[in-house]
Amino acid sequence: MKIECNQKITLQLALISISITICSFSFLQQGNEWNAPEVAKKNANPVQSNEVSIVAGKKVYVKECLSCHGKKGKGDGPSIATLEKSPGDLTLQKVQLQTDGELFWKTSEGRKPMPSTKKALTEEQRWQVVNYVRTLKK
Repeated sequence: MKIECNQKITLQLALISISITICSFSFLQQGNEWNAPEVAKKNANPVQSNEVSIVAGKKVYVKECLSCHGKKGKGDGPSIATLEKSPGDLTLQKVQLQTDGELFWKTSEGRKPMPSTKKALTEEQRWQVVNYVRTLKK
């Protein structure tokens, strides 16, 4: 009887350990992806992408984004040594294939270590940054 009880406990502990491992791996996988909500994906850019808005977006980018994302958007800015997580490479296809609404939402909301820009930038400035980021394609 004692052996059966110990075997049941060992089996239960093994199952709990496996469950925790699976849950932890799943959480870590989700933590790496940054997905905008569906409603944000459908949000259309009200700022026309033209030379004026791109130049304005670049000015904001240089002031607010360059230190982490780098001059060409590759995530290699001068501040990366102080960050706990590498900033994204904005030139990657997976970034460039996102809708303007997704990029606007991410720029607005931020995700550690990237701060939210809702208070620092106007809505128009954030859309202008999206227009500029589109010029950073590989």
